[in-house]
Amino acid sequence: MRGTLRPDLAVIAANVAPGSRVLDVGCGDGALMAALRDQRGVDARGLELDAGNVAECVARGLSVIQGDADADLGHYPDAVFDYAILSQTLQTTKRPDKVLDELLRIGRRAFVSFPNFAHWRVRLSLLWGGRMPTTRLLPAAWYATENIHHVTIDDFRALLAARGVRVEQAWFLTGDRRTSAAAANFRAEHAVFLLSR
Repeated sequence: MRGTLRPDLAVIAANVAPGSRVLDVGCGDGALMAALRDQRGVDARGLELDAGNVAECVARGLSVIQGDADADLGHYPDAVFDYAILSQTLQTTKRPDKVLDELLRIGRRAFVSFPNFAHWRVRLSLLWGGRMPTTRLLPAAWYATENIHHVTIDDFRALLAARGVRVEQAWFLTGDRRTSAAAANFRAEHAVFLLSR
């Protein structure tokens, strides 16, 4: 998967200003960081929980440390990054609200992407099958998933409003393609938000 970025990561990569300082929280194998470094001249740093992913990032020449978004973001100074990025990680944190606050403290702006658990396929699976769904984008069974919070686009917007967070831009994805914002809570499988205070 080194040659092609996941659709949400491609949106983020296309919208990070060249030459920026970036912290990718939950950076996985470093695909986004490598793309930002190589294509946008970004000073990209990473924080990753999984030791195997950290080793893979370091082997790719990326600056990544092992750490936990729930516990370790408080060690970073205020506004040290132009962007803090949390892609497909929000729903795996213990306290997404606190992690969001930390992202916007250490980064002047933050990208957050997450799977939308209100997508029509998820709703249909629950309605007709009565079971937690498994889909192409949510492939793990309920007992094996890393997702501990099932967030929807409308839930996330409500959290942002309660926290006084400004949405600069939002992108909605179905499969590998962008979809309109109209009825995004029902139609989009994934969401990407660019946020600021």
